[in-house]
Amino acid sequence: MKKLFAILFVLFAGTAVAEEKPNILWLTCEDNNINWVGCYGNPYADTPNIDRLAGEGFQYMHCYANAPVCAPMRSTWITGVHALSMGTHPMRSRYPIPHETIKYYPDLLKEAGYFVGNARKTDYNIGGRDDKSPWDTSKVDWKVLKNNQPFFMVINSTKSHESKAFGDVNNTTHDPDDVRLAKYHPDIPEIRKNYAHYHDQMKKMDADIGLALANLEKSGMANNTIVIHNSDHGGVLARSKRFLFNSGTHCPLIIRIPEKYKHLRPADPGSKINEIVSFVDMTKTWLNICSAETPDYLQGKVFLGPDVESREYHVSFRGRMDERCDNVRAIRDGKLLYIRNYMPYAPWGQKLNYLWQMKATQAWDQHHREGKTNAVTGRFFGTKPMEELYDTDADPDNINNLISEPKYASDVKRLSQALDHWQVEKFDSGLMPESEVVKRSEDCGKTIYEMVRDPSLYDLRAYQAAAAMALEANPKNLPAIYENLKADDSGVRYWAVVGCFNLQENTAIDMDKMKACLNDESDHVQAMAAWILYRGGDRKSAQACWNRLLAESSYASLKVLNIIDWIGDGVEAHVEAMKKCQFSHQGYVPKMKENLGVAAVKPKKKRAK
Repeated sequence: MKKLFAILFVLFAGTAVAEEKPNILWLTCEDNNINWVGCYGNPYADTPNIDRLAGEGFQYMHCYANAPVCAPMRSTWITGVHALSMGTHPMRSRYPIPHETIKYYPDLLKEAGYFVGNARKTDYNIGGRDDKSPWDTSKVDWKVLKNNQPFFMVINSTKSHESKAFGDVNNTTHDPDDVRLAKYHPDIPEIRKNYAHYHDQMKKMDADIGLALANLEKSGMANNTIVIHNSDHGGVLARSKRFLFNSGTHCPLIIRIPEKYKHLRPADPGSKINEIVSFVDMTKTWLNICSAETPDYLQGKVFLGPDVESREYHVSFRGRMDERCDNVRAIRDGKLLYIRNYMPYAPWGQKLNYLWQMKATQAWDQHHREGKTNAVTGRFFGTKPMEELYDTDADPDNINNLISEPKYASDVKRLSQALDHWQVEKFDSGLMPESEVVKRSEDCGKTIYEMVRDPSLYDLRAYQAAAAMALEANPKNLPAIYENLKADDSGVRYWAVVGCFNLQENTAIDMDKMKACLNDESDHVQAMAAWILYRGGDRKSAQACWNRLLAESSYASLKVLNIIDWIGDGVEAHVEAMKKCQFSHQGYVPKMKENLGVAAVKPKKKRAK
């Protein structure tokens, strides 16, 4: 009898513990910043279900994505580790990580007794594991969820995805006159229509949120379920998604916590919360409130419940976006946004095959080509400054760069130093060109995550110092930069040649040293040195270098093609070499060829003898 009682007690206790754990319903959507959601202040937004949820829950006013595009952001979410720290930040790259070290958060939730589901967006950008593998289900079945409590269920609406902003922008339900244009967009009909078209899509997405909430209520589990809503990053019209401005990273976040779990509430329902939330924090927070393990490798902070950890800064990053090379970091506090452009020579508005499918992008591009943009609306199509600083309260569209204002000098220094510290602490893997990092990772037989944590393989502090010198563009540094050209580490040599490039317009550069760089072991050093020679008048040597790299299918081929496009002198001298190039770079070399008007040539199949 005593034995039976003990068994029943254990079973009852286990059930009680399970019931105490909250269900989590995470309602995600895609590609929209706060300006598309009514409760965040846009009077023209039509999002009644999200607005109602905000009234019942908590509206976070300072929530930011770490990456301004889906794959690297979802890579960060699924692991709780910054994509930039794993090498998974370039778009559609799927580089491997050490899966024996880093678990996906659903794995940890399952260990804590949760039933986990995801319907059905994955896009984790990580190699070596099937994206679907950590989930118990990819379907929403409320009966199944009710029978498998506690549950953690992700429902992702695709109605607001960038692709939904493509196509015909005429005959919209939303009136094109009733839109709030960003200050950087020219006020022209096609752009207004595209705004209206996307407002229509946002309403459809909002209906998906409403349906999920209604089904939760109908299931009888609302009083036992925490509801979370947010987008996966900002967007969606040009100069938002993919960029580190407010428009690309400032996202809606709304959380409703039932009375049963009021100890987790940050304030009274209906409150606006002003603490900074970084998207990387979500993974650790969800695990914490579900009483699951929070491993030491997690890089976020808990922002809900009794274990809240304070956050002073948020960091975001931009690497390659599809076929376009770039490298940017940003750090912000509650007011100021500091941006560091490691490739200032790469324009913001370089043509991207996917983005240029949108009518608004095409119209803006044409408007600029016709000379009709002004200093604000045309800035997008120019090259970038080394650094930017914005007062996000006074200038939410981030159009007034305050970097040279004397009164902000101490803030610039503070934010820049904080970013430097973050890069070391989180192991920034993007301080060399992407394919250079990949090559070194493959050569040493380690994942990028492992390699960047070994200073003998990836000397992050040395790259930081060399990059800082390159971006300073101070002629006094030229002797030290030349010395760095002799370094054993290709990463240091790369930043040395970039330093020469940045100084070239105002300082005489030793062209013999640049010619010597054409024989460097690093193809990226060669490519940048050739650009210096090209600008210095030696086009023959530069074009010969680029053509050789392309014809040999160099791992730097994508960068070479981008350089040729940035120069803007045409592709005639490079067509044959481009046709020979077989380096894929996840399929983006062929896309870049398409941008440049050169059709991809498939290798000839050998005839069977």
